Amino acid sequence: MTVTLADVAARARVSPATVSRVLNGNYPVAEATRERVLRAVDELDYVLNGPASSLAAATSDLVGILVNDIADPFFGIMAGAAQSAIGECASGRAGGEKLAVVCNTGGSPERELTYLTLLQRQRAAAVVLTGGSLEDPEHLAATAAKLARLAEAGTRVVLCGRPPLPLGDSAAATLAFDNRGGARRLTEHLLTLGHRRIGYVAGPADRTTTRHRLEGHREALTAAGVAEGPTVHGPYERSAGYDATLELLRRDPSLTAVVAANDTVALGACAALRDRGLSIPGDVSVAGFDDLPFALDTSPALTTVHLPLQEAGARAGRLAMGTEDVPAGGVATIEAELAVRDSTAPPRARP
Repeated sequence: MTVTLADVAARARVSPATVSRVLNGNYPVAEATRERVLRAVDELDYVLNGPASSLAAATSDLVGILVNDIADPFFGIMAGAAQSAIGECASGRAGGEKLAVVCNTGGSPERELTYLTLLQRQRAAAVVLTGGSLEDPEHLAATAAKLARLAEAGTRVVLCGRPPLPLGDSAAATLAFDNRGGARRLTEHLLTLGHRRIGYVAGPADRTTTRHRLEGHREALTAAGVAEGPTVHGPYERSAGYDATLELLRRDPSLTAVVAANDTVALGACAALRDRGLSIPGDVSVAGFDDLPFALDTSPALTTVHLPLQEAGARAGRLAMGTEDVPAGGVATIEAELAVRDSTAPPRARP
């Protein structure tokens, strides 16, 4: 049964005119009322009828690229590469490029679903979701349902850097980073150097990327018969790496290595060690993850795990445009390669 604007108005307890104002954005509406209307739109899965030009095709010339934090190079690199690829191979109905819009969720699951609803309402040609996902069953189910509806309506769905979702028979492509394998190889590198007291600065506990990288780290320790060192969770931020490293040293002052959840966190870890009068890698080795551009320019250069973010983003853009075939089974695993640099070395006895 088709959901009408009147149905949305009844659910939101407002007039149809108010719903129209909220959806068209052509008249001021109180924020509380706006949120109530958008919530009703989402709950009823209402899709706004676009202008006649939009109705001539299943989708519009809009492509949405969702990121957690556009200021984070991890997301910025992928989004920029995807946007460039979309522009290079796009051909809109008028002969121009697709309008690729970057949607910054700030890590909010509610905002992620809101953006997907807005893109569905605009009959987006494609949606690209980047980075890890929140590990909440309710949110994962809601996201999967929303993406399945988008795909069924003709929108291409691409997941870049996040695990696949159960979207049924809907056409979707997933480019999944091998976070477990990369983390395992990084810890194996430290173990081969002789480290046995390794602290770990993990990301937020409710993110898939955090869990997969921590699992790879633990797999390497278990295989080598080495006891797990202290672990501290925090945001993927430099300040979190600084505070977490101080906490690791408080828990175990004999640590000889610190593994950070990503390169930005590793910067904070290095600063904390220096402020404690410890040298890198002389006293404590430090390793990160992602191989962001600044990893080469740190002093010493950061040992990390290289993810081909530029290539992954470009590939996601081509998949979004339909100029690259969806991988077999819908999922392609992108390898994570160890990049050994000067921030790791064999441990030495500290006085």
